[in-house]
Amino acid sequence: MSDQNMPIEEFENTRVARFKDLKSSKLPLLDAVIPGCEREIYNIIGRGVSEDRNHHVPITDNQGFNVCVVECEPGKGTLHHDHETIEAFMPLSGKWKIFWGDDEDTYHVIVEKFDTVSVPIGAMRGFRNVGDEKAMLMVTVGGTNPGKCGWHKNVVAEAERRGYELAEDGNLAQTGTAAE
Repeated sequence: MSDQNMPIEEFENTRVARFKDLKSSKLPLLDAVIPGCEREIYNIIGRGVSEDRNHHVPITDNQGFNVCVVECEPGKGTLHHDHETIEAFMPLSGKWKIFWGDDEDTYHVIVEKFDTVSVPIGAMRGFRNVGDEKAMLMVTVGGTNPGKCGWHKNVVAEAERRGYELAEDGNLAQTGTAAE
């Protein structure tokens, strides 16, 4: 049977992600344990670069790309990381700072609803909600298997100080040896 003749129930169960039914992860990536990086990520298509081994993915057929939605309060976002594939950002609400390079201020753009930014492979990048209210950012990561994040050494050190590391499988693990 071709996909064009897939029964509605099967299509609904394997190819539709209803936002009201999505389950977010509050510890999706290593930097989420660091103050200022609190956010929720809703995986929609594929696991993307998630480091939460238990994060639910409603659409697993991610042929060539992965999609998630990030939601966070003003001032929150992510720290410097890179990917083996291109990453694209599109605000669904709010105002976002997309940065690349070694810090948040030298190289950045401010984008708003439906603007789109594509960050090239290997560039250290991050984002921050610079608006006045909780906002949502759609993130698309290229590749059927986009790998994991490559974290800046300062992010890894701070997460370790807070009792977290990446396990051998690349997923987030608590070490139980937090300095605080």
